[in-house]
Amino acid sequence: MTGRERGDRRVDHETAVGQGLDKEFLARRFDADRGHLRAVAYRMLGSLSEAEDAVQEAWFKLSRSDVSGVENLSGWLTTVVGRVCLDMLRSRGSRREDPLEYYVPDPVVRVADTTDPEHAAELTESVGLALLVVLDTLGPAERLAFVLHDMFAVSFDEIAKIVDRTPAATRQLASRARRRVQDATPAPGPDARRQREIADAFLAAAHGGDFEGLLAVLDPDVVLRADGGRTLAAVSRVVRGAEAVITQALTYAKFRTGALRVVANGQPAVLSVVEGRPDSLMTFTISGDRIVALHVLADPERIAALGFTEEDLARATY
Repeated sequence: MTGRERGDRRVDHETAVGQGLDKEFLARRFDADRGHLRAVAYRMLGSLSEAEDAVQEAWFKLSRSDVSGVENLSGWLTTVVGRVCLDMLRSRGSRREDPLEYYVPDPVVRVADTTDPEHAAELTESVGLALLVVLDTLGPAERLAFVLHDMFAVSFDEIAKIVDRTPAATRQLASRARRRVQDATPAPGPDARRQREIADAFLAAAHGGDFEGLLAVLDPDVVLRADGGRTLAAVSRVVRGAEAVITQALTYAKFRTGALRVVANGQPAVLSVVEGRPDSLMTFTISGDRIVALHVLADPERIAALGFTEEDLARATY
């Protein structure tokens, strides 16, 4: 948002307050910022349902607050969502039962080659599942400092108020988080068409039992992370190395299922369809011309929540 746009919004707000239209104005303004706030919360939490809860909590706080003196309402809302997410992360850390090693963040999915990807784009621009996995390894304050500063350009002075530290200490939090993210995040991959070709080559080789074909598209240090949730806990695992991943791929390829080509967080993915129902989602992270990470979400509850329609599932090929 430009400085002029922020200034226009400030004038509009002052006018609205003067006309006694405060609640109606705030509702319109909040709706205008909702996509941005959802994107902040999604990067902070890696959970679509929790992100929606955080955004809703921000609305409750806005509706109960006197913001007549707030000059930058968008910035105020961003920090409110950040504070809500920080509390949620701290609470999650104290009660989390599932091993973080196996956890696959909620993907934002759209069926490949369909129109209207705007909702997915606003959530996932520049945030693949591999990055979300790395963010989950950060402490709550580190994650907040990195996400708000590096992804949304919030000043360290503002972030310091949320984490109750000095700006200098907050800068150090972001710096530590940045180093960990840079060390663990794969280098950018090729263009979207080439990434899809590589993903399709993997699937064709797996279904054809082609060991050499799989070896050609996998990075030697590829990591497969599978998350079956509580219902399918036995499925959850981390598999490292090309040969071990190939063994898994060839084993599961024996079970003939439908395949629906989709896009998850801007990356090629495939939804397995069994008897007309969504079964599991595999997302490919590609660096150079090799697959460096595979994320498999097999949690029945979270798969069902992805919202695939009967029309979508009917497009699966067998």
